[in-house]
This record gives sequence, C-alpha cells and structure tokens, in this order.
Amino acid sequence: MSEADGLPVDLGWADARRPGGEPLQPSGLMDLLGVAAVVLNPEGRVVLWSPQAEELYGYTSEEALGQYATHLLVHEEHWGWVIKKFSEVMQKGESWSGTFPIRRKDGSTRAVELRTMRLQNDRGQVYALGLGTDSPTLREVERDVALSTRLIAQSPIGVAILDTDLRYVAINPALERMHGVPAKEHLGRHYREIMKDARFEVNEAAMQRVLDSGTPLVDHSTIVASTPADPERRHAWSISLYRLEDTQGRVLGVADLVVDVSARYRSALEASETRRRLALVADGSARIGTTLEVEQTARELADVTVPEFADVVAVDVLDSAVNEHQPATADGPALFRALAVKAAYPTEAVLAADTPGMIASYDADRLATRCVRSGRPVLVPQADGGDLTRIARDEQSAVLLARAGVHSYMAVPLAARGAVLGFLGLTRARDPRPFDEDDLAIATELASRAAVCIDNARTHQSVRSAAETLQRSLLPDHPPRLPGLEVASRYLPAQAAYEVGGDWYDVLPLDGERTALVVGDVMGSGIDAAAAMGRLRTATTAFTDVRLDPAEVLQHLDTTTARLEQYIATCLYATYDPHRAQCRIANAGHLPPILVRDGRPPRLLDLPTGTPLGVGGVPFEDTAVPFAPGDRLVLYTDGLVETRDQPIDERLDTLLGLLGPPDSPLEETCDRLLRHLRHPDDHDDVALLIARATPLSAPGAP
Repeated sequence: MSEADGLPVDLGWADARRPGGEPLQPSGLMDLLGVAAVVLNPEGRVVLWSPQAEELYGYTSEEALGQYATHLLVHEEHWGWVIKKFSEVMQKGESWSGTFPIRRKDGSTRAVELRTMRLQNDRGQVYALGLGTDSPTLREVERDVALSTRLIAQSPIGVAILDTDLRYVAINPALERMHGVPAKEHLGRHYREIMKDARFEVNEAAMQRVLDSGTPLVDHSTIVASTPADPERRHAWSISLYRLEDTQGRVLGVADLVVDVSARYRSALEASETRRRLALVADGSARIGTTLEVEQTARELADVTVPEFADVVAVDVLDSAVNEHQPATADGPALFRALAVKAAYPTEAVLAADTPGMIASYDADRLATRCVRSGRPVLVPQADGGDLTRIARDEQSAVLLARAGVHSYMAVPLAARGAVLGFLGLTRARDPRPFDEDDLAIATELASRAAVCIDNARTHQSVRSAAETLQRSLLPDHPPRLPGLEVASRYLPAQAAYEVGGDWYDVLPLDGERTALVVGDVMGSGIDAAAAMGRLRTATTAFTDVRLDPAEVLQHLDTTTARLEQYIATCLYATYDPHRAQCRIANAGHLPPILVRDGRPPRLLDLPTGTPLGVGGVPFEDTAVPFAPGDRLVLYTDGLVETRDQPIDERLDTLLGLLGPPDSPLEETCDRLLRHLRHPDDHDDVALLIARATPLSAPGAP
C-alpha cells in the first residue's frame, strides 16, 4: 500500500480491505448476532439507527440521527472514496460488501464487516441500508462454528421494512427471491397477505411486540413453511426484528431480517444425531461466556454439556492459570482448581470429582495431567478398571467411578491463545453410548470457546483489580477537621463485567477556613482513565495553594485536560466560606448539584453548565449560593443516576425524593442513595460527596 492510493501506509486494520482495491471475501455470518442496521437518506444523513449500531459504533441514536454518516463514521482521508461508493449505491443500485475501517465515537478505528444496498419504498423514495458487524468478532464466530458449517448456511440476508400497520414499504432482492413475489407486489400489502401460512402468525405477533416495546428480537424464531416461490417444498427461515424510528423518535415501522436456513433444517431431518450434536455447539455459542467471570463461564460450559452430551462433567483449571503466585510445572503432579461439577442425575461419580473451589493434585500418569501437559484431548471409548484408575484422582475416586457405572470418558484441554488453562472432563454412565470421534470434536469446540472466555475473564479480572486498586489509591481521605463543615463520601467501581472508570471526589482545605468540594468524571474506563483522573486530582490539589475562584480553577484544569490526549472530563468545583455562609460553584459539563435546606424540598441548583474539561475555548462562570448551617450540598457523578432503561429526569426526581430531611446523618444518606439507586449490573462507577454546613466554632474553641 502506498501514499498514491490515497491512504496512509499503515491504517492498523490489516484484516480489512483497502478502499479502491480488490475486496476481501465478505463473510456470510453477519446475521448471527449483533447486526447493526443503519439507513441513510439520499443526502447521506442517518435516518434510522438500530440499538446494535449504538453498540458497534459508539453513538446513541440521538447522536447519530440526522448526521452525515460520512462525517460521523469515516476518517477524513476516506471521505472521497466513501462518497463515491455512496453515489454508486444510490444512483446505480450497485450494492457493496466487504470490510471497512469505521471511525467510532471515541476516535478509535474498528474494522466492520458491511453490507450496503439500496432500498426503495412504496413512494419511490430511495434509501441506503447498511448492515454491519464487528469484523474481528465475526471472524471469531466463524472460527467457533467451523465444525458446524452445515448448521449455519452461508446465505444472503433478506431485508424488509414494514410500517406501523405491518404493511410493506421496502424489500430487497434477496427477500424478493425467497418469497417468490415481485417487490412491487409487496409494497402496500400487509405482511400476512404475502406470508399466508398460519405459521407466520407467530412472527406477526413478534413484530407487534417489537413495535410496542422497541426491544429488538435477534434470531428469535425459526419458521418452517412454504412460499409462492416454492409451494411444494418447505423452507426454514431464521428471523430477526428491529423497530425503526425517525430523528424525532417517531416510530416508523419494523425491519425484518430473514436468513434462509433450509439446508440446516433438512440436514437435521436427515440425521437427527448430527442435528443434536451441532445444536449443542450452537447452544454453547449462545450460552457460554455471557459474563467476564471465570467461575460463571465454567458453570455455563457444564450447563451446556449436561444432560444433553454427558452424564457428568467437571471443569478444572490449572492453579497456575488463575494464581500468579503458583508457578507452572512441566513434570510431576499437576495442581488443579475445580471450577464446576454437574451431573444429569444423582450419582456417586460426582463424589469422585473435585468440589468447586478445591485445589487437588493429580499425578503425572493421570489422564487429566497428560491432557494439559500435551495440549491434546484424551478419548477413552470403553473404560475398564485400569482406565478408571488413570481417570480418577486416587484409588477411592476410581472405586466411586466404577460403582457409578462410568464406561466412557473424554478429557479435552481448555486451550486459548497458545496456552493450556485446564481441562474439560466428561463421563457417561447411564447413557449407553460410548464417546466417539464426533463427540470429541464437539467437546473440543465447546472447550475451545469456553477457554477463550475463561482467558478473557481472568485477564479482565486482573486488569480490573489493578485499575480499581489504582483508583482507590488516588481517592482522598477526609481532613480530620473542616471549619463549619461536615462531609461524607462514597466511591463504588462499576459492577458486573465492566471496568472501573475515572470518577473522583476531593475535599481540600483552603486558606481563610474555606473548603473546596470537588467531584469529577473522566470519560472512559480502565487503568488509563483512572490514571488520567489521578493527574486531574493532583492538578486540582496544586491549584488550592493559589487563591483562585472556582471558575479560574476549572480554566486551569481545562488546559491540563487538553494535554491528556483523547480524554475529556466533567467537573464540579465549589468553595465554601463559613464566615460568609456561602458557596461559590463553577460547573464544567457536570450534572447539577443538589441543595437541601430545612423547610424546603431538595432542588437541583440552576448553574451555568459550562463545557467539559478538555474542550477548550469557553470561559467558566462562578455562581454564589447561600449556604447556612444545616444546609446540605450533594455532589455526584452520572453513574448514580444514569441507566440504559430510564430517562435521566425520572432518575433525578428519584434522587431528590431519597434525600430526606436536612438533619439526616450524612453517612446514612450516602448508604440510602446507593442502596436505592445502584444496581448490581450498573456499567459505570459512582462518586458521591455530601457536605453539611455546621456552626463555626468560636476562636479558641475545640
């Protein structure tokens, strides 16, 4: 690649295609999961934006709708090529597919597998539809289902757009061919006028639910029926549904994405055992790795394999894989940490397995040890007494396996990124079928997927722990005594599978018995965000040595943040003067503080919002607020009130209603707010600071 091609030599997306050059072969798996749907008008503005587009590109629908897609999603050096391709799609109807380097909201580049096509509605209006999915994720899914290509058909995606009355307004050629009805005969007709088979009543009801709730249904059903295109033969379709809205949030209709999976369906009818095995892989792809937790991933692997595949399953990892203080050994006994055990029915074979959480030593001649040391699976189709001795940890466990009737065994390594993390042990006792090579292939596929998820989880937990430790080390302790002020604070990291962020608070003594109260939020997450937070907090502390107004402090912090590369931050800075019974507050793009005063309901302070730190070029303003003894000031970050399913105004009203009377203990108030507003799966961290003015002690008083 050269500069003459109009692109820099290294774009950092080696797996993508070069615009203007020969395209890589596009994938046919974009329909599986996480397909983002984006519709552009002839001007190139975004008019429809699915929730999956928000996940893939980083922009919410509010941020994307009405914007030029080229400016929003494409690096400037690619604009000319993209505008040319867009013109070809809109004017000539030349669809395009391939992998392209999309610019996300945070400025990063993501290789996205795209399908672009022209759609025409019943008014003759032309739109461009773009279906996209994360290219690395798509490649990973393709690898995961390498053993089940017959199950997942490589077929084009059929797309239709229906209005709120479920009448067709647009249809693409792929779906036209599937239905065997010309596109013009679809337009204006109800869904059930075309799809007359009674089995499509289920999909009609699902469309109405999507219209009412706005919740997409991805691969929600497989419908088997005939069509006018092939009335003598039944076809199977996997269907996904999305609600479509315009820039004002008005519901326009529903997008119907259809994949013909008839080949998979017919193969299943011809070979029920093959269907069972391949369905197990598909089930594992959906159910394994739902969280970034090692133990939960192991339990999900066990749940998938029992009882459909094995009578008893055990998932163990090498202790050295999850314990950095335990070195790996190349010979002698191997130390395993049990993660999950599950049986299809009560059996003594469970007693032979290690209890989850237990660390057990397996001699070098045991099959589990041989499996992880060699990195190769072990298959014992017919297990005799000698085999059971090598399967079990000790002689007592071998006796339990024999009494349970175990007759077949497999040990499959949990290998990811060139390292063996542990093994998956499977046994059959009541099930009379011996494990065979096909079973081993299925088990290897499931173990491979689980191993990647386990490796991701242990890496994430290590990074998260380091980031959280850094974050907490950067947060302050309260000064032992604050003139005329009582404070309480809390910091909670993000929960579930998310990383800690850049939220912080600070309480800084100033001259003249004044106190500075600070709350801020560096946008982003992980160690980098926590480190950026630490730099801002250090800068804030440094500015306290100079007598500056809050607006001047924010001005200096704005300059500091601008030097932190891609980071921007919000901040609320207040100084309390007990002699004047007054707070001076300046805001840099942060949520407004709350003032609680005796005899009055809590209220959000109406302050000049200001721009976030790092934007630059906009001055900040101070606002003086009376703050007498008994008054409370509540400062917080957006993680306390923002959720994905509730409007921010409702959450702020809830916060105001939870504050209670001004004389409530501050520590109890902090706990009450977190208890009622914080959820276990919240994706953002929280900083909370509450200050109450108290009578200023007389000179010489303790």
